[in-house]
Order: sequence, then C-alpha cells, then structure tokens
Amino acid sequence: MSTTLAPRPYESYVYAYPHKTAYRPLEDRPALRGLWAGERKDALSLYLHIPFCEVRCGFCNLFTRIGAPDELTTRYLDALDRQATAVRDALAEAEAEAEAEAEAGADADAVRFAAAAFGGGTPTYLDADELDRLCDIAEKRMGADLRAVPLSVETSPATATAERLAVLAERGATRLSIGVQSFVDAEAKAAVRPQRRAEVEAALGRVRDARIPVLNIDLIYGIDGQTEASWRHSLDAALAWRPEELYLYPLYVRPLTGLGRLGAGGDSAWDDQRLRLYRQGRDHLLAHGYEQMSMRMFRRPDIPFQDAGPDDYACQTDGMIGLGCGARSYTSALHYSFDYAVDMREIRTIIDTYTTTEDFSRAEVGRRIDDGEARRRHLLQSLLQAGGMAEADYRERFGSGPAEDFPAELAWFAALGWLDESAPTGLLRLSPEGLAHSDALGPALFSPAVRASMAAYERK
Repeated sequence: MSTTLAPRPYESYVYAYPHKTAYRPLEDRPALRGLWAGERKDALSLYLHIPFCEVRCGFCNLFTRIGAPDELTTRYLDALDRQATAVRDALAEAEAEAEAEAEAGADADAVRFAAAAFGGGTPTYLDADELDRLCDIAEKRMGADLRAVPLSVETSPATATAERLAVLAERGATRLSIGVQSFVDAEAKAAVRPQRRAEVEAALGRVRDARIPVLNIDLIYGIDGQTEASWRHSLDAALAWRPEELYLYPLYVRPLTGLGRLGAGGDSAWDDQRLRLYRQGRDHLLAHGYEQMSMRMFRRPDIPFQDAGPDDYACQTDGMIGLGCGARSYTSALHYSFDYAVDMREIRTIIDTYTTTEDFSRAEVGRRIDDGEARRRHLLQSLLQAGGMAEADYRERFGSGPAEDFPAELAWFAALGWLDESAPTGLLRLSPEGLAHSDALGPALFSPAVRASMAAYERK
C-alpha cells in the first residue's frame, strides 16, 4: 500500500460491505433458524425489496427489471409472503430456543423491529392495493409495527401518485426518498432518464400534500454536459421544496448498464469535474443550513430524530432481515441473499425463480463474516460517517484499538490528509478532504480476500 500516492477519488460507492459480488453459493445451505439462534433480535431492521421500475436509468446497476407483465407483481408478492412466513417461523423457533436457554440463566431477546424500509427498484411501481398488501406482509407476517418505527420508502416522479402516497402515509411512512437526479431536462435525457421538470415538480407537490414527515431528494453530479451553473440550478430547484434531506451522488458508469454500453465514462478530467461539483454542492447546502452526515447525505437540523432516515451506511448494520430477491440479510456471522445480476435477462430469470420458490427456510448465497471482516466493517461504516467513530466503542467490541488493527491504512489516510487532526482525543474522524474521498477510502479498507472474490466474480 502506497503512503504517498492517492487513488482516484471515485473507486466505488460502498453502501454495503462485503459487496454482493463477493458472495458465493453456500454449499451447506444453512437453516435460518440456526443462523438467527444466537443473534440479538430486539432491534432488527426490516427491508422489503421490490425489483420493478417503469424505466431503467442509464446509470442504474440495481437489481431491477422494466415492467411486470402477466400479473408478475401478484406472483412476486405471493412469494414475498411465503418468504416472510418462513423467516418469521425461523425467528420464532430461534426465539423459543433462546427462551429455553434463558430459563437456564442466559439472556433472551424477543423479536422486535426498530426500523423498516421499502426499496428497489421502485416500491411505488406497485399500485395502491399492492402497497397495502406489502405493508400487511411487513406487519401481519413479520410483526413490524410500521406506525411505531421509522419507515422509509423509495419512489420516482412517475409513480408518486396521490393514491399511492395516501396509502403510505396512512400506513405510517415517515420518510419518502425520490430520485430526481436533475431538474434540467437535457441532463435527465443524457442520463437516460426520461422525465421532464414539470413532472418532477408535480410529484414533489403530491409528496408534500401527503404530509409524510421527511422528504429526501436524490441529485446526481457528473452528468455529461452538466456545468457548475446547471448543477447550481438543480440544487436551488431542490432547495425550493425545503427537503428535510438531500443526497448528492456522483455519477458512476458501470458495466452492463445503459451508459456503460454506450461507452460513457471517464478519465481524470471527469474525476476533477465530479470533485469540483461535489464541493460546490456541499458548500451550497452547508450555506443553507444543512448538516453533512456523510459524503452523500445532508440533513436539515430541525427534523425530529424519530422521523429521520438512517444515517448513510448505518442501515447496513448487523441484525437486518431482507425480504425479496434483491435483498440482503445480515447476522453477525453471515451475510446472505439470493443470486445477483445486472443484465436484464439474468435479472428476469432470477425473479422468475424467486416467484416459483416454495421453501425459503435456508440461506442460498452469501459470505461468512469472521472477526477480521467484522473489524473492517465496523471501521469502514463508522469512519464514513461525518461524525466519525469513537475509538472506545471499537475497543469495547473488539478488545483492541483501530490503530492496532489497521496501522498501515490509518497511517496512509493520515499522510493523505484524510483524517481530522483537530478531532477530540479518542474520536477518529475524516477531514473535509477525507469525506470528499470517501469512495476511495472505503474500498481501501476492503480485505484481500474480499477483493479477490470481487475480482473473480463473473458479471452477468
């Protein structure tokens, strides 16, 4: 590892570690009951994945397909219901075993959900009745009280209809995240995202009318043809709605995506453009009173904590139940999911397989998390938060300090000026320049084993 040369600032967006390209089929197909038997279950996160969109944007490499013919959404929700039943049965069996152990003096945790989210794809691709059913699966099958915990839902301008939003508001949604990306029609077209500003503004009006407490607007910088002036135009258009949260994403062009097939993508000049636009956006939002929570996330300081969405990366903690064929689940020792793909034909096959599956009682694909990976994960997720990481919390969990476990990495970050030297003693925190380079810093903490698995992954 070099202690002088900085990597390119946009290596990859680390929204989960290890990434799904490091997952592999699990030969032993472990039963969920056993996986959850020894886990804390009193503050779980619940994530339901809907893999459908009305259109696929040129930059998108998410697990989603365009459209849902032949009542596919009905069949998908049927499968989601079967999976939820199997998972809840497994949790109940694990809870019963824990209660038996508690009688012998051990501690037992009742199953309780502390947060919920619907993502995709586009969950609001479902119609109002289907969204009601999705909420029923979360509540009646899984036991999550959606009106008592933060519930975040992703949407798009085209699918944020008054009827759908009314269902979500009535069922307890506290946060709605809408992918706008740009308020400039030409930029939306360049990102292969067919939308017009008038449609976006109308959708934002409907969201505000629904009175869901937290509105998040996603914007993207680095689009072909985007300038500092047009970026400022989109920022100001978003700020006009006084969103409680804003996410600023750098554009990535990945293999098998629409822009990737067009040969779009960049060099150091594109890196410089994205860094310049990032700094402009950051400074503009800070000047308007927003707080920076991570490289991407900015939040108004006046929103109630109970309504806020999770901090960036924080939703990827241990104790997550993911339902749906694109969802991940996390225990302390295993991360698991279903197969992963980007190519549309492969995605269709995986969804079709999911809808015909009857037995959801075992984990099929995943990656085991040993002590070393748990340390990397804790450091990575905590350090990428603007607030930093309390070294005492790390030491309490692992029995050693981060500088003992990652001396080379932290020394390198310090040499690059990425660590905040003015942080209070005992707080490991990124400098503004470190936050700006989060997409290089995060990947630098990947283990050699995870890097090798990701490199060996056959893209499909």
